Amino acid sequence: MDARINLFENPVAGSFIKRLNNAGRIINDSTLPAATHELIKIRASQINGCGYCTDMHTKDAAHHGETSVRLNLVAAWREATVFTEAERAALELTEAATRIADSSGVSDEVWADVRKHYDDDQIAALISAIAMINAWNRLNVIARTPAGDYQPGQWG
Repeated sequence: MDARINLFENPVAGSFIKRLNNAGRIINDSTLPAATHELIKIRASQINGCGYCTDMHTKDAAHHGETSVRLNLVAAWREATVFTEAERAALELTEAATRIADSSGVSDEVWADVRKHYDDDQIAALISAIAMINAWNRLNVIARTPAGDYQPGQWG
C-alpha cells in the first residue's frame, strides 16, 4: 500500500504534526502512568483501524517492557485478567470517547469509574491523550500511511 500523501514531508502537515508533538509532551510529562498511556493509544488505534499507529504503539510499548500477553489482549480487555482496575477504567473511557458518535457520549458510569482511579490532572491527561490519538489516527487513516516499518523511538 502506498500513502496518498506523505504527511511527514508536506510542509503544511509537517507544521501541524510538529504542533501535535509539542502538545503531546504535556501528556508525556504528566503523572498519567506511561503504560496506561500506551494502552489507550493502542486501543483507540485498533478501534479506528489505524495500522500505522497500532504498529507504532505496540512496538513502543514492547520496547518499554510491556508484555506480549497484555499487548495481545488489548482488543479483548474486558475478558482479560491482566489489566488493573485503573487501566480497565482508562480503556473503557477510551472506547466511549473514540466511539462518541455511536452512543450518547461518555456515560456517568464510565466517568465515575475513571474518577475512582485517577486525580484531576491524570483525568485531564487521559482526555487529552484520547483526543490526541484520535487526531493521529485520522491523519494516518485518511492519508493511508502504511504500517509495519516503524522502529521504536523513531520519532523521538
